Amino acid sequence: MSTGTKAAASTAIVLVTFFIIGAGSTHAQVVPGTGTLLNKDDFEDQNWGFTFNFPKSSKEEDEQIRFPIGRAHNGKWFESPKRGTPDVVKRVETPIGGLEGSTGCLYLRSRDTGIPGRPSYSQKQDDFILQAKPLSVSSTPNFVVRVYLPPWEQWEQRTGVSFGMRAGVQGPQTTTKKVSVGRWLFKGSRTETVTEMEPIYPGMFIQFNCSKDRNYKEDHAVLIIRSGNDGKDIVGPKIRQTGWWTFGQSHTPDSRVHYYAKPGVEDLTSKDHIVSTMPHSRQAQYFNTIFFNICSIDNGSTWSTPWIIDDPQVYHLGGGRRSMAGGRQQMRR
Repeated sequence: MSTGTKAAASTAIVLVTFFIIGAGSTHAQVVPGTGTLLNKDDFEDQNWGFTFNFPKSSKEEDEQIRFPIGRAHNGKWFESPKRGTPDVVKRVETPIGGLEGSTGCLYLRSRDTGIPGRPSYSQKQDDFILQAKPLSVSSTPNFVVRVYLPPWEQWEQRTGVSFGMRAGVQGPQTTTKKVSVGRWLFKGSRTETVTEMEPIYPGMFIQFNCSKDRNYKEDHAVLIIRSGNDGKDIVGPKIRQTGWWTFGQSHTPDSRVHYYAKPGVEDLTSKDHIVSTMPHSRQAQYFNTIFFNICSIDNGSTWSTPWIIDDPQVYHLGGGRRSMAGGRQQMRR
């Protein structure tokens, strides 16, 4: 992929060896944007559109999936059954400083991020999901996206998470649970150990630290990495510069996730690496897709920060494909 242009995948494999603190060994990372292009949307079609089907889903809050779910006209994006879709999804002209040759980007914004018609007065989020093309983590899936951060005065004026970019992966998790045995007077239960495929959603959030909050003297943002080996969020670097940024994430066969970010729209390099972790110390086997979170205070009146994304692209280093049906089912868990 040539620097600063809307281009196809690079065929060169960029590998860097580094030491992970506390891991006791070295691991190879792959710079996001490396390999064969698997999935993308460049939003260049002037007729790009999205069909909403309000009220949107809110399974996470009230177990309600409200079919039919919203879908993009090109079939590449769909509403999250778990949390619903952003209230505004539309193609807009590319802000100044974007990728060379880009004429269109995607604008995402929300007000009602919880249960439709029932404000929670607490931070909630909507999801915007790229259609799944699942593959094995052994093929080193990775993704890159350009994100436009508006001037600070346009942000939702509260301290808290505003935007997220994440992957949907899954891996085995072993738990114990009680199961019923016997019948009638002889009915009882026993404890069994069960291993099932469970989702993991590693990624990066942008948190706004608002100067209207007495804890902060000036507006700025920070990157929040989800998550560390212990499952806890990691506070990443401060963001003091608005405008275009490039973010990326790569998944290597050792189940480690490598996080990258830089201001501007230039291709990522090894110098843009932030941290690498094995989220929740869990092994990941399958990479399903990527998705974006739009967050707001969900008070029925306040709109989220207006977010603009361009050219989300998913790559892989070859092999490891599996059926798409499994990915769709997993994303609806």
